[in-house]
Amino acid sequence: MDRVQYGLTIKELPPEERPRERLALCGAQALATTELVAILLETGSARRSALDLARGLLAEAGGLRCLAEQGYHELQRLPGIGPAKAAKLKAALELGRRLAGSSASRARISCPSDAGQLLMEEMRYLDREHFRVILLNTKNHVIGVEQVSVGSLASSVVHPREVFKGALARSAAAVILVHNHPSGDPAPSREDLDVTGRLVEAGRLLGVEVLDHIVIGDNAFVSLREKGHGWGA
Repeated sequence: MDRVQYGLTIKELPPEERPRERLALCGAQALATTELVAILLETGSARRSALDLARGLLAEAGGLRCLAEQGYHELQRLPGIGPAKAAKLKAALELGRRLAGSSASRARISCPSDAGQLLMEEMRYLDREHFRVILLNTKNHVIGVEQVSVGSLASSVVHPREVFKGALARSAAAVILVHNHPSGDPAPSREDLDVTGRLVEAGRLLGVEVLDHIVIGDNAFVSLREKGHGWGA
């Protein structure tokens, strides 16, 4: 819940309730999403404070996830958002996306949760199915993450040749398959299970172990290995 009151400009709020002052005092993690967006917007409009504008922006977009999916020009169709505010929002969201993926080359995968969290923040907001492969060395350190395909709203097309091309080129010992469900529900489809079985078998023939297939939803994931799909019960 936001701590601010409706109808007040930011300058009219007590100092301890102003977003910038709260950030300095308590840290960014203590702020509500509305307050963080208000700081990015900096100013409101003639009739609305930056906080009111941020609140309306998130409501109009359908939440932070949907806001992140908006393009630069799409953002400008939202009330109170011009080119400068749209650019700041896109820049901040892109920095967050890059930061979430910047630890990939240093990561070590020891369990499904490690794999899920590695790509969660980057892939949970995608509006199409993306199929990626995490490449691992013999000690399960990540040596790369490769994009294999981008599909439709409900499916992506993957071929074993494309899945294992990067793994063979970089001498990966093992791979973890990862794709997202734009619906936000990570429950695997029949197609997911069929593809997993084929790729596990192809990996065995090529000498590259498929350790898992992670399906990413909205802040949730499913490990097909944990469920026994493709590896046996």
